Order: sequence, then C-alpha cells, then structure tokens
Amino acid sequence: MATTSNAYLGSFLLAELLEAYAGLRRAPLPSGVEVQPTDRPEFGDYSSNLALLAAKGCGTPPRKLAEELVQALAKRVPPDDVRAEVAGPGFVNFFVSPHRVQEALRGVLRSGDAYGRSERGAHRKTQVEFVSSNPTGPLTVGHGRQAVLGDVLASLFSEIGYDVGREYYFNDEGNQIDLLAESLWIRYRELFGESHDIPEGGYRGEYLKDLARDVRSSLREEYRAFDDRAKALFRREAVERISATIRNDLAALGIRFDTFFSEATLHRERKVDAALVELRKHGAAYDKDGAVWLRADHVPGGKDSVLIRSDGRPTYLMVDIAYHIDKRERGFARVIDVQGADHVVEQACVKAALAALGFDPEFLSYGVHQFVSLKEGGEIQRMSTRAGRFVTLRDLVDEVGADMVRYFMISRKPEAHLDFDLDLAKSQSLDNPATYIQYAHTRICAVFRKAETENPRSLVADWNDVDISPLVEREELDLIKKLDGFPDVLETAALSFAPHLVPEFALGVARAFHGYYDRHRVLSDDEAMTRARLALLHAIGLVLRRSLGVLGMTAPEAM
Repeated sequence: MATTSNAYLGSFLLAELLEAYAGLRRAPLPSGVEVQPTDRPEFGDYSSNLALLAAKGCGTPPRKLAEELVQALAKRVPPDDVRAEVAGPGFVNFFVSPHRVQEALRGVLRSGDAYGRSERGAHRKTQVEFVSSNPTGPLTVGHGRQAVLGDVLASLFSEIGYDVGREYYFNDEGNQIDLLAESLWIRYRELFGESHDIPEGGYRGEYLKDLARDVRSSLREEYRAFDDRAKALFRREAVERISATIRNDLAALGIRFDTFFSEATLHRERKVDAALVELRKHGAAYDKDGAVWLRADHVPGGKDSVLIRSDGRPTYLMVDIAYHIDKRERGFARVIDVQGADHVVEQACVKAALAALGFDPEFLSYGVHQFVSLKEGGEIQRMSTRAGRFVTLRDLVDEVGADMVRYFMISRKPEAHLDFDLDLAKSQSLDNPATYIQYAHTRICAVFRKAETENPRSLVADWNDVDISPLVEREELDLIKKLDGFPDVLETAALSFAPHLVPEFALGVARAFHGYYDRHRVLSDDEAMTRARLALLHAIGLVLRRSLGVLGMTAPEAM
C-alpha cells in the first residue's frame, strides 16, 4: 500500500505516479511507496522509491522500471508542470514547476486557519490519558514532560479528525494513600509540639507541613491519635487538597482535562470484581500460592503477574485492567495512554488481558517516553518525591513561563532522555529556539503593520485573490514547499507518537523565513511583487501560528 500524503504537492505527485504504474499493469502495488521531499536540489524537488520496491514483483530491473514510469508520467503530466527523471539505482525524481509550487501556496491561503486539518479520524471517539500522577504531592518537573506530551498528542489527534477526550486518572485508593494520610497526620501533630517517625515508604516533603497548617486551621476538633477516624479524615483532606493543587498547576501550564477519573469509582461500583470474573471466564486468570495470577507470558514483553494478592487486595495491574474495560464501556473506540518507560511490563500485561477479553488490538496503544532532568549551570539536579527533593512544575512555570516549559518539554523525541536546560529556557535571546520561532511570527506582524502605514494599497481583504505568480525565486519556492508539508507533519506526529516533529517543523520554517526576509525586500514600489510577497508572509505567519497553537504556545504579535 502506498503512503498517502495530505500535502498538496505530495498527494498530486503520488496520485500521478500511481496512475502511471497502474497503466503498466505489471504487478500489485507494493507497500511502503513514498513520495518525499529531497534534501538536495540537484535531485529535484521530490523523489519516489516506487520502482525500487516494485521491481521484483514486476520482474523488471529497478532502473528500467523507473524509466518506464518516467515515460508514462510524461504522457500524463505536461513537462511544463512536472519533469521526472531516473536517478541512481531506480529512484524517480520530480522537478516541479514554479506554477505547481505556487498552487500549494494557494491551498494554504484558501484553507486559512483550517490549514493542516483532515478527517482521517472520521470523528472516532478517542481518549488520551496522561499525567495521572498519584495525589501524594505537587507535580514535579518530571511530570511536566508527560503533561505536555499528552496535551500536544491530544491536540494532534483532534487536528486529524478524531473526537478526543483528555483524561486524568487519580489513584486515590490503596496503601500509598494510607501512608500519605499518616505522614500528613504526623506533620499535623508536630504543630502541637509532638514528634513521630514518618512511616517507611511515607512522604517527607516540606509541602506536607504547609498542608498540615491548612488542615489544622479548618478542623473543629483535635485528632490526637491516628485511629480509623483520623485515618479517614486525613486521607480525604490530603487527596482533596493535593488534587486541587495538581489541577491548578496544570491550568498554569495551559492544560485542561475533560475528565478526572477516580480509582475509588471502580471499587465502589465493583468493577474490579467484575473484571476478574471476566478474566476467569476467558481463561486468562488462574490461582497459585493463594493469589490470583494473570496469564500473560505468551505476550511479547509480558509475564504472568499477580492480580489479587494472597490477602485479597487487588494489585495496581488488576485495577488498571478494570479501568480499561470501563473506558470501552464509556464508548471509546481508541485509547492512548501516555506513560513513562518504567511501565513497559505492565503495559504488555494490560494488552494481554484485553486481548484475552476479545478487545480490538488497536483499542489500546501507549505513548512511552523517557524521563526528564533539570539542568542549571551545567549541572543536573536530582529529584525524588518521597524523599522531598524535587523542583515543582509550578515553580518551573513561574520562573520561565508556560510557553518555554511547553516548548522545551516537547522539543526532543519522547524516547530520548530530556535534559531541560533552565538557562536556555530563561534566555530571551534568539539562541532560545522557542523565542526564535515566536520572533518570526512577530516579525511578520511588524511587516504588516508597516505596510498598513507605508503601503496601504498593498493590503487586501482576501490574500487568496492575490496574484502570486511573481514568486519564482528558489528561496520563495522552497518556503512554499515547507509550508506544504505541514499537514503531513501533523498526521505523522500524531500517528507515530512523535509530537517533537511539530517544533522541529516550526523551527525549520522560522529559519527559512528569517533567512529569506534578511535577503529580500518585501515592501517596495513594485506593487505586484509586494502583494505576492505579503501573501507568502501571510501564509508563513498562518502556519507558524497554527504550529504554536498545536503546541499550546502563544503566537505574539510583538516582543
């Protein structure tokens, strides 16, 4: 199957190439066929691997098949529009006329703020679940990467036509919440002059001291002992107050959720018990050593794992399976969980359980990412929530701003470890790539403000009506081709869990624009050229604004 393209030029060339191949009537179309932009102008504007992939099935040497494709293309497409050549072992290279490239710009101008959107998802109901940090303390810098990755991924799927819901799962049950409650009670008793040891596995952060003071001021009676009554109250107080802090911190980063799901719901509605019944019914659960186990060693990366402990308590895995069954019951056709790389075994086990229950293999996928460290002054800071040694996400947002946090958290591919460079993020110079991109947008806005004052006749109500035929310089055509790739960037970034492609793309557009603007005069006495170049700048600004919007960043008009 051929790789489709949402870009105007890519889809046009691919369609013509496939029609030419069909006319040869040699063999079925192989998979993996692409039409991609070239890196070097001597190889044309675009290149395809079709002949290389189809040669064996056709029983024809790749280069000879490429020559036949070029001949067939010449009969379909006027050479004044596209010229095709054979290169190397059998690549088909395309040299596209300025007129055809200009049509791509026309497509950007015609689409306006909808440019890049598609209906690929056909409004399929999809959930992206991310962050889902336990309500045991403030969000840290480490949580920030997942927050931004998940939020941008949700935006990307919305851009390509999926009906997306964002969900945060609060793990507000279990032993760790009991330890949190006891840790908070101990900090509370310190306010009365008492001293108690924090339990093993408990929480030592300074934030609990502040929380304890707030709790004390709101209580009407004193809780001297950590009995069942105190345990219930301090559990509730800790979870509610920390959950509220988490929501506020995420809001400061510009992240919203459609649903905050409580684990307690699954227990209260006995959905964990029901999930276990279903697993037993399908032969995916068995008893051993007084516990109940999931049968998962037949799945790559999975292993048989405990679902119900010997004391009758469900494990996190058991609850997670019930949670995903609940997701399907709520009508989601596709679920994407954004998680750290330390969860890979559990991920395989959940997928094994859902497969045993007859779920569609495409129902659940994981966006896996590596971790983040904070670098300042060339040194890495070590962080630990339980030990109380961490930098909060809110502190980082307050120090460098939401835009900078979002950009730097998303700028590297998820599977790579990220060192968040605090010094660079705080920098207001153009060495900061986020500032550099935003400056490109402000620079374009400044050009239009100047045009309004000095060249008002050059401005039009609808840039789609402008004659863009004067745009024939290589830099102008290359800029248009970059803009033309935006729809494909959005789709690839979503479906390949590669949201870093969006800031990479925006940075490439910004670099190309700055270079072009430094060497070419936009506003001049030549009204036709001025309008054409303003139309190009209008499209560049639009694509930069759309890119920053997907990233959840602002597109300032002045800096």
